[in-house]
Amino acid sequence: MLPISETTIRTSFVNASRKETSDVTLPAGFDTIVWDDLDYLGWRDPKIGRRAYVVVPTLDGGLVGILFRQAEASPRSRAQCSWCQDVQLPNDVVFWSAKRSGKAGRNGNTVGTLVCEDFQCSRNVRKTPPLAYEGFDVQAARLRRIEDLQVRAAGFAAEV
Repeated sequence: MLPISETTIRTSFVNASRKETSDVTLPAGFDTIVWDDLDYLGWRDPKIGRRAYVVVPTLDGGLVGILFRQAEASPRSRAQCSWCQDVQLPNDVVFWSAKRSGKAGRNGNTVGTLVCEDFQCSRNVRKTPPLAYEGFDVQAARLRRIEDLQVRAAGFAAEV
């Protein structure tokens, strides 16, 4: 992911009001983020419980900011993240919902997804996958997982 500024983040939100956008608290350590290690920028709001933000690069080179709300209930069993699809998750997965942009969102329409609780997907897909068989190209599999995460996150952003 290319580095982005605070102004770019605030102007990228498609499903947030001006008030909500002005209330965005940037992630801790924003100035020290290693952008090359991220496929999207996601963080929980430290001031407002059950709120989070994600800024996703689109497939055409743009950015889409999404305001998320965490569901009150937790999944009944260990859920799999819809974005990184890591089967050996070191973290919890929760249900996040987002208002749709435009008139649909103003009418109360939402879309939801199961994503890592603290948006660790970029770290999860960069782990070396287990050797599946002799001759398995581990590096190619890792790169494929990174690419798949980017496509799934951008696809969700397009739904919003």
